[in-house]
Amino acid sequence: MERITGHTRLTGLLGSPVGHSISPMMHNESFRQLGLDYAYLAFDVGTDRLKTAVEGLKVLNARGFNVTMPDKNLMAELVDKLSTSAEIIGAVNTVVNDDGVLTGHNTDGTGYMLSVKDAGFDIIGKKMTLLGAGGAATAILVQAALDGVKEIDVFSIKDQFFDRARQTVDELNRRTDCKVSLYELGDDRLLHKSIGESAILTNGTSVGMKPNTDACILQDTSVLRPDLIVSDVIYNPEKTKLLALAEAAGCPTFNGLYMLMYQGAEAFKIWTGKDMPIPIIKEKFFTR
Repeated sequence: MERITGHTRLTGLLGSPVGHSISPMMHNESFRQLGLDYAYLAFDVGTDRLKTAVEGLKVLNARGFNVTMPDKNLMAELVDKLSTSAEIIGAVNTVVNDDGVLTGHNTDGTGYMLSVKDAGFDIIGKKMTLLGAGGAATAILVQAALDGVKEIDVFSIKDQFFDRARQTVDELNRRTDCKVSLYELGDDRLLHKSIGESAILTNGTSVGMKPNTDACILQDTSVLRPDLIVSDVIYNPEKTKLLALAEAAGCPTFNGLYMLMYQGAEAFKIWTGKDMPIPIIKEKFFTR
């Protein structure tokens, strides 16, 4: 704890539960590596106490904080300003405090797009098939459209996220050059057509996550081909059934582990203006 001084700026994580989070280790190691006078702590705060916690952090002049479930949507209402992506998504996972003015960002989508690049792929100007319309999928959808992916087909079950997804799709079609379409998951003919035209297939749902590791969102794997990139936001297990089937079909694949790392790296840069020391953080905390 010798790093803590009278000038140390506080950063942290708000959400519930947060005890499992790797973020404190990742950020504090980065601060140590770069000699920055910051500290990162995790605070178990649900939506019922979020407003009070944010006001307290503002009074304490905290530099910023991350936000995880279940607080992301409410946080979008509590900040003073929103980044473009956070505004369209309607959720915030990173807040920066500039002299009492709180700006909300959403770095999840950026984290995903950087993980695509890290895996050695370029999907700008190409087509994506995206499965799901929940929080992670929406962040990916919005950032991919903003970054210049040419066309995105979203397939989702008709759940509580579907109407919201329709609004997001309409907004992206208005505000970006990306052609975005929303379909109901279950229309196999349209899904197979979309995958056949896409450079990348992304599972943005929790289907296949532990403990339900036998589940696979894609029922017909005959649509998988060796030049199709297949990615999954899930990282536990490291290889979902979808990724295992894709590998067997000769597809290049990657999971959600580096999305987690890069969303944190983007938050780190927003607060400090510095690049997270990715090679060190990757080796220490994200070695597959």
